Parts: sequence; C-alpha cells; structure tokens
Amino acid sequence: MKFTFLGTSAGRPTKKRNVSALAVEFENESGWYLFDCGEGTQHQILKAGLSIYKLKAIFITHIHGDHCYGLFGLITSRMLEGCTESLLIYAPKGVKEMVESVVDISFEHLGYKLEFVEIYGGFEEEFEKFHLKVLPLIHSVPSYAFYISQKPKVKLNARKLQNDGLMPGIFYQDIKNGKDVEVDGKKYIASEYLDIREGKKIIIAGDNAEPDFLAKYLENTDLLIHEATYTEEVFEKLETKYLHTTAANLAKTAEKFRVKNLIATHISPRFEGEEILEEIKKFYNGNAFVANDFDVFELKEELRRVE
Repeated sequence: MKFTFLGTSAGRPTKKRNVSALAVEFENESGWYLFDCGEGTQHQILKAGLSIYKLKAIFITHIHGDHCYGLFGLITSRMLEGCTESLLIYAPKGVKEMVESVVDISFEHLGYKLEFVEIYGGFEEEFEKFHLKVLPLIHSVPSYAFYISQKPKVKLNARKLQNDGLMPGIFYQDIKNGKDVEVDGKKYIASEYLDIREGKKIIIAGDNAEPDFLAKYLENTDLLIHEATYTEEVFEKLETKYLHTTAANLAKTAEKFRVKNLIATHISPRFEGEEILEEIKKFYNGNAFVANDFDVFELKEELRRVE
C-alpha cells in the first residue's frame, strides 16, 4: 500500500502545509482513493502527479471545511478534464447537501455520475482490495475513522500440486478459490496447496479528541494515521480546549495497544512538526513519523518513507 499526504495542516493552510487530504493506492490496482479533501486539494493532486482520471472514490471524515471544502473544485475540474467514469463520495450527513448547494451535480452538467453514500458509525463496504468499516470518533461534529482491512493474499503452490500429480489446468483456479477437487480418484484439499498471507490493518482517523476511543481496533494495528494537532504544553495553555489530540496522548495510546506504525498529521500551524515528533517519541517506541505535504509512505512488511 502507498500513502501520499496531500495536506497535513490543521484548520488552515500554511506556506508549507495545505489542509487535510490523503491519497491511498493498493498494490496491483490501477485506481486510487482520496481520504478527505480540504480546500486546494486539486492543486496538490496535480503537484503529486496523481491522475484525476483514476480517482475511484472519496472518503470524508467530517464536515469541517479543512476536510471537505476542496470537493467543489475537484468535482468541477473532473468535469473540465472530460472524465466520464462515475465517482463515489462516502461522507457524513450534510456533505451531499453542502456540495449540491454549490455545484450543479446533475449528470447533464458534469458528464459523469456522482454518487453520495452517507456514512455512520458501523457502516461497512467491500472494495476490490479491502474491506472498510466506519468508526465513530469524539469531536465537535460527527467525525469518523476508516478501518481498512486489506484482503488476504492467496498464492497457489503449483509446484507442490505438480509433485502430487496434478498438472496445470482448470482445477488450479478452483483450488486457489479454496475449493477441494477430485481428479482421477485422487482428492486435493485446497488448504494444503495455498499460501495465505493476511492483509494489513490500517486506521485513517479524522479529528478526534481521544485516540483510545478506537481501542477495540487498535491492538496490533499495522498502521494508525491520526491527528496530533498540539503538544501537551501548548494544549494546556489554550483558553478554549478544542476537541483535538495532543502528540503525547496519541503516542501513549499507540504504545498501550502496540500499534506497529504511527503517522501523525493535522499539525497546528504554530508547529513545524519536529516538536510533535519529539513528544511522540517520549512515549511511543514503535515506528513513528510526522507527515509533511507530499510525503510518500509504503507499507509492505514494514512502513518506510519513500525518498
């Protein structure tokens, strides 16, 4: 899996960071998925070299502008680029009505079909390469995390089959699909010829005051992408305590539930990012990063930042 951070700032853009947006690509799949779409995301997509034609679906965590105001321009630019493939937008209640009030989304106007799917805590959907479940969070408006379970990779042990007397043919696909077969009186048990590698478990969270609210799904998660808007020191000095996470809180939760990899994003404009990472490393012993705009990460056996 590949993760390209298109926007990593909280609330408003800075000279170095745009507001929230994340592109996700799955191995051996031609398209890509967008998680959140803050204002200016279409510019970030161009700079990152992603194809707007291959955008398969958009997932919005919540209705705050720094997570969804980019939808207006992106939807319209997709029309101007001549895209004809339909586009799915998974979003909380209110996003569809907001977009409709700004953009004429009729098929005659856009030239492609735009479908909104309203999400809620517990919503689930199957995709080609993964299963998605929506998890509720704690924020000032309904906010959600997307729990992504990558589908297992199944490899057929053809050499073992041949050694046991079954040459390549139509039965190979049946066995790969988990079906036992009988050929010339000999039975081949599918499970004995399959190498199954479990898929990765990923959480992409929207704004959330309490990371441990995700406790049920955090245990040994392969990757948690979560906001770390403030350091503990700055948060304590705020006159108004907004419902966001501190780096320390995020790190302690990730350590408690043995999260394997952690990427912090949604960084307050008052920080460069190093302060956030420094605080995370005080409490979390795993593999941790603070994302910058246009950072690219690959998750295979391990998570690594692509240089």
